[in-house]
Amino acid sequence: MKQLVRNVKIIGTGSYVPENIYTNEYLETILPTSAKWIFENLGIKERRIASINEATSDLAWKAGAKAIEHAGLTKDDIDLIIVATATPDRLAPSTACIVQDKLQAYNAVAFDISAVCSGFLFGMSVASQYIASGVYDNVLVIGADTFSKIIDWTRRDAVFFGDGAGAAVISHSNVNRGFLAYRLYSDGRGKSNFTIPGGGSEYPACQKTIDEKMHFFHMNGKAVYDVATEVLPKAINQVLSDTGLTIDDIDLMIPHQPSIRILQKTAEIIGLPFEKVMTNMDKYANTSGGTLPILLDEVNRARKIKDGDLILFAAVGSGWTYGASIIKWA
Repeated sequence: MKQLVRNVKIIGTGSYVPENIYTNEYLETILPTSAKWIFENLGIKERRIASINEATSDLAWKAGAKAIEHAGLTKDDIDLIIVATATPDRLAPSTACIVQDKLQAYNAVAFDISAVCSGFLFGMSVASQYIASGVYDNVLVIGADTFSKIIDWTRRDAVFFGDGAGAAVISHSNVNRGFLAYRLYSDGRGKSNFTIPGGGSEYPACQKTIDEKMHFFHMNGKAVYDVATEVLPKAINQVLSDTGLTIDDIDLMIPHQPSIRILQKTAEIIGLPFEKVMTNMDKYANTSGGTLPILLDEVNRARKIKDGDLILFAAVGSGWTYGASIIKWA
């Protein structure tokens, strides 16, 4: 008989980024910005850009396949596929269904989650509930975005984003390891501070939405910084309280990659030495839903995580959506 409530852990990770690179020096030639300003303020040196023929599902299935292999499973072992994305291939069907077909993982249920940069964290939370309850055994959670497809390459804020995908296989554990706590939050009052206004039912695609560039993302950079540095510490301190841990107990923090200054300020507020904060935005910029799992995969494969380590995840995204989680690594 299955446990009624099972421990939940990560058993495999994977990631994929496109080959094409846009450096800060290249962006200097097409945008009103400088390579120095981008690196000093955002921590970004370059970003990966999908080719015209690469859709979000292409990045997602490649990352997912690597995670399945890393977990020692086959595609037929996957019960559920969750894709967290803000740049789906199509409005319908879900990108997860397209990924399922590309993986040929036909035993799996598949659906998308829309929480933008917090999407992977939200996806892991959903996966954990299915596994803890015994409904499914192995869930593939993928965070993938191709923001280059919705960037206005004449605007200065084009420098923030890159394309990429990361994935994790979430499964059950019979030992005292795995996820210890989640705290997720949403605040729809922030809906206009980062948005893609055109293409939905509010502003269906038409000549007006094209002319007014409503299919590109619109961002209030100051609001993103102000909110992120307020809500990330709130979520982190709450999961610490939930688990009875202190910030000194945390071995590594694997966060979403919004900007180096947001992460530095957050670490300062919560009292975490910055050397414990993992980053890779210098190579990839902000890959939205892909940031946290790409970084997780890199840190995991570099063997920077040891059995029993306490890992803190944190993310903030459009919506607003934000949250944090702690896992005892197995």
